[in-house]
Amino acid sequence: MHPKSRNDPLPSEITPRDVYLDRRRLMAGFAAGLLGFGALPARSAAPLKATRNPRYSTAEAANSYEDITTYNNFYEFGTSKDDPARLAGKFRPKPWNVTVSGEAEVTGTFTLEDMLKPHPLEERIYRLRCVEAWSMVIPWVGFPLGDLLKRFRPTSRAKFVAFKTVMRPEEMPGQRYPVLDWPYVEGLRIDEAMHPLAILAVGLYGQVLPNQNGAPLRLVVPWKYGFKSIKSIVEIRFTERQPPTSWNISAPQEYGFYANVNPEVDHPRWSQAKERRIGGGVFAPRQPTLMFNGYAEQVAGLYRGLDLAKNF
Repeated sequence: MHPKSRNDPLPSEITPRDVYLDRRRLMAGFAAGLLGFGALPARSAAPLKATRNPRYSTAEAANSYEDITTYNNFYEFGTSKDDPARLAGKFRPKPWNVTVSGEAEVTGTFTLEDMLKPHPLEERIYRLRCVEAWSMVIPWVGFPLGDLLKRFRPTSRAKFVAFKTVMRPEEMPGQRYPVLDWPYVEGLRIDEAMHPLAILAVGLYGQVLPNQNGAPLRLVVPWKYGFKSIKSIVEIRFTERQPPTSWNISAPQEYGFYANVNPEVDHPRWSQAKERRIGGGVFAPRQPTLMFNGYAEQVAGLYRGLDLAKNF
């Protein structure tokens, strides 16, 4: 996503809603009827009222709804890219509560509805970039994370914000296996969390988030690798010290706390210099990876004086 291109995409650049719905139904029928899978989770019929935010939206063409909802990293449902779409049907995102704790004046347990009430929803088209060198462009619906965090009045001791995913192995079969140290945890520096680019998403393509995409509440931090954008959040905690994060615990030599998109720092097992857009097929040409995923102009100041190779 190029920082100098934030105009709304042309209508021709986004898959029409009726087209991607038809493709979605076709794929679900094919998977269930020919491959023996259970039916894929149905697309939610619940629309969300949101205003397009052109300031933070890329002009790149968005991926189709089918791409976005059938090719996912959500290890709570399995490690294959198609596992979340196949196995998330039993997950229940309602009712939903989020616990807020730590270095803040306002703490407690809040319903999702309580958290959403003061925040008008907006649509932002962001690219989600994963360390496996692939990316998607997704029309998220959500609101600025910082606006929510300010409501809890963090104290001067709050240097970081920690997040936790729900733990429900009976509904999330991937949690039955020790792939990671469950539940999934992530964190940001407080200034990163307050940056206006970081949002809490509750939907995509104008509809409520599907289970496999992190329903009902997930983080989206577009200048970082996808694993920082924690899904199905049930806890927000303000801390004085840097919190542990799941992939850093699992493989600290490969996954750092910051996880900023940086083409100059290779993953130990592959280069990060180029990426491939999902939806273009296995022979789609790779394109250069942009520093901070194209948002260097907005976020580079957060890391002034920080060694980005050491603090990867």
